[in-house]
Amino acid sequence: MAYEQVIESAKEHFGTVLQQQLERVEMLKEEGDWTDYSSISPIIIGMLGGDGIGPSISAETQAVLAYLLRDEVASGKVEFRVIDGLTIENRAEKLQSIPDDVLAEIKECHVTLKGPTHTPEQGDGWPNIESANVSMRKELDLFANVRPVRIPSQGVDWTFFRENTEDMYAVGSQGLNATDDLAIDFRVITSQGSERIIDAAFAHAQRTGRDKVTIVTKANVVKTTDGKFLDIARKVSERYPGIDWDGWYIDIMTAALINPARQKDFQVLALPNLYGDILTDEAAQIQGGVGTAGSANVGKRYAMFEAIHGSAPRMVQEGRAQYADPSSLLRAGAMMLEHIGFEGLGGKLHKALDICGQYERKVITTGRNTGATSQEYGQYIMSTVEDPTVEDRWQEYVETVG
Repeated sequence: MAYEQVIESAKEHFGTVLQQQLERVEMLKEEGDWTDYSSISPIIIGMLGGDGIGPSISAETQAVLAYLLRDEVASGKVEFRVIDGLTIENRAEKLQSIPDDVLAEIKECHVTLKGPTHTPEQGDGWPNIESANVSMRKELDLFANVRPVRIPSQGVDWTFFRENTEDMYAVGSQGLNATDDLAIDFRVITSQGSERIIDAAFAHAQRTGRDKVTIVTKANVVKTTDGKFLDIARKVSERYPGIDWDGWYIDIMTAALINPARQKDFQVLALPNLYGDILTDEAAQIQGGVGTAGSANVGKRYAMFEAIHGSAPRMVQEGRAQYADPSSLLRAGAMMLEHIGFEGLGGKLHKALDICGQYERKVITTGRNTGATSQEYGQYIMSTVEDPTVEDRWQEYVETVG
């Protein structure tokens, strides 16, 4: 075989990828300040239904949030906008992970709440377009994927800061089939990208009264990229003398999270994109399943909040979408409330989800007609939030189950 031709073609391909990433690094050096939501009126919340069960759980989440924010909506402080067009059918038709007109609408909002979207994979019949999530994170520079996992009865209170715009996912659609037998993907880790996600984790720890940050890599084997991430952590830690930090390898970390003797050792964790995706799904399962966990995708200008589970197309095909559990998107909604300045409402919604989903369970979703509908569960959440004794009920849950 003429390897020279293969190598030259690979050089050209890699050169294109490298050029794009070098340009991105220069943009990172010029990023602005964080958005001050207290100075914005109205705060525009975009609702993106997505695919599969997304529209069902998105509609119920909007109903709960609109109820909680009814005074702010009435006064003009908050505005909800429904943005259509982020379906796989529309994305495939336009061969864009986010169609231009949809992206323009998203950029008119200060924050968005997003249902799950389907990402095409090899052989599933859809064109090879990039993940809508990955594209949105890159287009809006949503570099921090923040995922809290809370099990108060077990003393588990973790917050994961997963880097969102680099690593394998940043160039996941730009891999190279050098020959029929050799496939190569690329991994991107930058000093600027690592520094801002690790600093965000330390800043969160400082702001919330935590005293420890854990950095997760595989730097003993993946020495160049993970080594850079770990080196940046050492540098950032010097700015926060009151906060301890340690480093764990991703393989043993997956074991430590399910070890009851270790679980209370972790508070705030920062890690590259791929490891973060894997570890936060494991953590969500410990909490009660991916359907119970929400996710924030935060940048200095924009923020997007989403459910962390998939679009469950089978539920739609079988006519069961109305029975989907909206808990994950409701968790994301609580995080959104806190992010835009309504910490009290966000905290109440978190506690209502704890009570309803982990303790009382008076209304249960099963994904089928054997359980509640999304709407019935949403009404259960709303009535719990508004109950004057919600704080007492939550404390009873912590003390009883703990």
